[in-house]
Amino acid sequence: MALGEMDGAESEPEEGQNQEPGVITTRSILESFTESQEVRGLIGNLKGVFGDLVTREMTMEKFIGIMDKYQEQPHLLDHHLEWMMNSLLDIVRDNGSPPPLSHLAFKFLYIITKVRGYKIFLPLFPHEVGDLQPVLDMLVDQNPKDSETWETRYMLLLWLSMICLIPFDLARFDGNIISDEGQARMPTMDRILKIAKCYLVVSDKARDAAAVLVSKFIVRPDVRQKRMADFLDWTLSMLSKSSFQTMEGTVVMNGMLQALAQLFKHGKREDCLPYAATVLECLDNCKLSQSNQMVLRKLGMKLVQRLGLTFVKPKVAKWRYQRGCRSLAANLQAQGSVVQNQVITVPANEADDEEEYDIPGEIENVVEQLLVGLKDKDTIVRWSAAKGIGRISGRLPKELADDVIGSLLDCFSFQETDNAWHGGCLALAELGRRGLLLPSRISDVVPVILKALTYDEKRGACSVGSNVRDAACYVCWAFARAYDPAELIPFINQISSALVIAAVFDRDVNCRRAASAAFQENVGRQGTFPHGIDILTAADYFAVGNRVNCYLTISVYIAGFPEYTQPMIDHLVNMKINHWDSVIRELSTKALHNLTPRAPEYMANVVLPRLLPLSVGTDLHTRHGAILACAEITHALCKLAEENNRSITYYFNEKTLEGLKQIHQELCSRQLYRGLGGELMRPAVCTLIEKLSLSKMPFRGDPIIGGWQWLINDSLRSLSLVSSTARQHIKETAVSALAALCNEYYINEKGEADPALQDELVTQYVSELQNTEEMIRCGFSRALGALPRFLLKGRLQQVLEGLKKVTLISPADVSFAESRRDALIAIAKVCQTVGVKGEGSEEEYVCKDNITQIYATLLTAVTDYTTDSRGDVGGWVREAAMTSLMEVTLLLVQNEAELINANICKQIMCWLAQQSAEKIDKFRAHAGSVFLTLLHFDHPSVPHIPHREELERIFPRSAKETLNWNAASEAFPRITQLLGLPTYQYYVLLGLSVSVGGLTETTLRYSAQSLFDYMKKIQDDSSAMESFCETLLKVFEDNLRNDRVSIPLLTMLDQMLANGCFDIFTMQENHPFSVKLFTLCKEEIKRSKDIRKLRSSIGVFCGLIQFQGDMREKVLFQLFLLLCHPFPVIRKTTASQVYEMLITYSDVVDPAIMDEVMTILSDTNWEAELPVVREKRNCLCDLMKVPKPQLVSKVKDGNVLPRGFLKKHGNDELFHPIYCATDAVLHRSMNVSVCTRRNLLTAHYRESMELLKTVVLSPSSLVS
Repeated sequence: MALGEMDGAESEPEEGQNQEPGVITTRSILESFTESQEVRGLIGNLKGVFGDLVTREMTMEKFIGIMDKYQEQPHLLDHHLEWMMNSLLDIVRDNGSPPPLSHLAFKFLYIITKVRGYKIFLPLFPHEVGDLQPVLDMLVDQNPKDSETWETRYMLLLWLSMICLIPFDLARFDGNIISDEGQARMPTMDRILKIAKCYLVVSDKARDAAAVLVSKFIVRPDVRQKRMADFLDWTLSMLSKSSFQTMEGTVVMNGMLQALAQLFKHGKREDCLPYAATVLECLDNCKLSQSNQMVLRKLGMKLVQRLGLTFVKPKVAKWRYQRGCRSLAANLQAQGSVVQNQVITVPANEADDEEEYDIPGEIENVVEQLLVGLKDKDTIVRWSAAKGIGRISGRLPKELADDVIGSLLDCFSFQETDNAWHGGCLALAELGRRGLLLPSRISDVVPVILKALTYDEKRGACSVGSNVRDAACYVCWAFARAYDPAELIPFINQISSALVIAAVFDRDVNCRRAASAAFQENVGRQGTFPHGIDILTAADYFAVGNRVNCYLTISVYIAGFPEYTQPMIDHLVNMKINHWDSVIRELSTKALHNLTPRAPEYMANVVLPRLLPLSVGTDLHTRHGAILACAEITHALCKLAEENNRSITYYFNEKTLEGLKQIHQELCSRQLYRGLGGELMRPAVCTLIEKLSLSKMPFRGDPIIGGWQWLINDSLRSLSLVSSTARQHIKETAVSALAALCNEYYINEKGEADPALQDELVTQYVSELQNTEEMIRCGFSRALGALPRFLLKGRLQQVLEGLKKVTLISPADVSFAESRRDALIAIAKVCQTVGVKGEGSEEEYVCKDNITQIYATLLTAVTDYTTDSRGDVGGWVREAAMTSLMEVTLLLVQNEAELINANICKQIMCWLAQQSAEKIDKFRAHAGSVFLTLLHFDHPSVPHIPHREELERIFPRSAKETLNWNAASEAFPRITQLLGLPTYQYYVLLGLSVSVGGLTETTLRYSAQSLFDYMKKIQDDSSAMESFCETLLKVFEDNLRNDRVSIPLLTMLDQMLANGCFDIFTMQENHPFSVKLFTLCKEEIKRSKDIRKLRSSIGVFCGLIQFQGDMREKVLFQLFLLLCHPFPVIRKTTASQVYEMLITYSDVVDPAIMDEVMTILSDTNWEAELPVVREKRNCLCDLMKVPKPQLVSKVKDGNVLPRGFLKKHGNDELFHPIYCATDAVLHRSMNVSVCTRRNLLTAHYRESMELLKTVVLSPSSLVS
């Protein structure tokens, strides 16, 4: 039973988990059944819709949709159940209702029952005497195997189970049981029993209703006397003969167990007791605990507890604990004091309390099975067993019940599985809730519950135990309601601390929320939890939903209360820094950093000495967490000492300082930096180096500094050897450690570096930039970016040149996108570190001598569109380049803005505008953000931004925060407005070409629509149109044969032509735009084998047909060429689009021949062999008076004969004239393909010469 589920709101996503932005889960709270009139209408229309399948399905779906809204608040239907049932049963009772209509009415009834539950619905069924025979007759008419009408059978059986309660002997309904034919009719009792038995062995929902029918029917006095024994014999026989190993056996056993469980639940004890032992024996023989069927084990557990309740007399145990006043107001008014005199003392008459009666021996068997059920692998079985333990213990004498509790506590052994712990917690909660766990046992139970609250068992790559911790919170919640505050006073600090720790530090959100709810219940019911209200305000149900917030913020507030400080720290040190999840270990160490100011002496004198041995221990996870904890606590203590004007080493003794130094040496000597463990040790020790350096530890000149430097360098060199998941983390921690180490230990009193050290470090790092391993380049690029100013002084140009080389693309490292990205990041970091000085030295500052080189490197990287098997990896480079451009530009603006010239600023803004118009949402959003940052920066403003006023109108300052660049619907309507600004037009159009011609539906739709809207605005402005078209052709010309741009550009041109964007030019003959576009398209597809490019070009050619003049004949000629393209798919696509073109532009073809042309285009199989297709194509040429494309002789180009052959024999006296004549004969008379001619003419040269002569004299001889 999950307390987190009991409190019922949806779980918020954990920190770091992916979730759709902007989506908030809300829970609908309804106040009444508002659709009652609509439901009346649906039920009233059933007679009119049942005959039509479509309307029937629509009505059903609508009704289901209405009812499903009330799944969480079904009680709102209670006032409407009766009229809904009566309306539907009226349809069923109507003799004129056809069977399909009755089935539909029963389906509606079942939907209502499913929402509200059959127990509430059952009493509303009409149960008069007159209903018995009609219902029986309807049931007899049903087919138990019809899978379409199971709802009808289910509802009829429920109805019959209600009618069975009529207080008349069923024999009265039989009258004269001799029928007219002289045969005896079956008595009503037997008919009902036969129906029940029939449906207990079916596999659908009717089986459940049959079990309910049995429980109501068999317990009738008349049926009990005559049929109960026989029925039990039948069920036990069916159980014995069935096996859970087969599907059929499982179905039968399910029905029998349900019937028996319901029967022993509703039957009187004195009636069932004679059969209980036999049933228990049969159940034991079934060995259900060995079944894999969870439902069978659950039903077995349910039946066992019902049998146990049958064995013992029904009574309320007088020894049970009874809490009196449970007023929340009284608890709150007590203000933390113990509310006295609230326990009702039961008169202790031991003679009355323990009545002398024998407890049957079967009870031991029953309790044993229930205790075993607590360890079942399925929660539903454990929950049933826990309820059984609680119910039976309430009927046992005090001593026996105490024995049950003792056996129950055995579940909480670390030899037991998590299932046993979970079941034990559920059982304890049940016992406490029922007052069966006496105060004398609390001292035994509380330590167990405290262990359960932190239960976490490693299993493989994860752990189990969240359900145990959740159930332990449920126990605490139950105890708060069950016991008087005085009983829990000795344990209040332990329980409150444990619940606070679970609410703040548990890994799982449902456990944190369960602990918060249990803490809240204790604060309200007990009123004794220290600072309960204050803590609840900070750590309520919703606040604990965010794990990072719990660890780093809420924990600090709660630790301000001294009762909780030390337990929280101890829990983190003992349970969390060695956790299997690295995220929890890292969060725990950060939490220890934040908690250190709350207890600095305890941290320094107790926690740190405890962690130092663990940091060099054998367990990997413990070692990792301990090293990080040492780093964080040390840093926090040093900061605290500095704030209080104390010595840095105030909190540390010599032993602690030596222990911190020894960590690296010990790990290195034991070679623990190698292998998979090294992936954790390297970043952990790098973090330790960083924190000790930031803490200004007195290690200057110590040999350990050299060891730390070796580790940093080795980690950067080893990046290619570690897994991809750990690589980034190791790189970042090593770079951070390097920066802190250099700043603290490599600078002298004058603020300068040792020249030898500087030369060695910088030269070594720059040389590594040309390593053949990409990851090594990445690491040392970032390392150079992290070096402090005093190490870069005098070496700036060397560093920038080295980083520039990394950013260049060469054939050997074209896929090294990550190294280029990191180099660009490093360039910006270096610039920020050294600062700006316009007239300064290029070896020390960013100045007028090197700024051009820096910008050239960054701007070149913006054009990186490298792709590989990972996709657009160049996007990482572009993103880093844009960020670095922004950082360098803002650095210059804030210091010496005159270093930014107009040309550089223009290039930056234009490239950003292009990236803002491209198709990938992530990079578009980043470019847009950088664009607006530069535009609206005003400390001071960025100079020389082209068209600043127009840009500020298009992108007002408020848009910087509100504009969602990721959403194509918001970004493209803004960015297309830049097409009207001459400076940006080329670049925006280049970016839009990729988006409009892309494949992503939303990007394509909104970018195209924005472009078309812009085109409509300038349709009447001829100069704007001319300028736009020139720019468009310029984009095409500059990117000819660049498939990344040209293919989507062709697609965009196709759409623009189809949408009439160039209508203003179509009436002018041979307009230069159409001529140039046609030429560029022809050039683009020349010798191309790219299917997508060819298909896009077909659309452009078809669109160009609307231009007047010679263009039409050129277009038709080009399209007819494509009709005989070697690729069948291109021929077919061309024919299809030409067909559509001729329909759209009807003036292209003479109406007299239109039908014939259209027939050829539509009826020809354009995927047939080329000779057949060519004949049809030539026919079209003749009809439309277009010159027929001629096959070009390729002899001169050496395309028919191999070049080597021509080189060797091309000078032979007879070769050229005879070959040309023969090739013409072969082609014209036989239509022989190029490949066949080549093979024929080159097989054997001398023989070919003789053959050629023969062919010239007599072509027919060749055929023969």
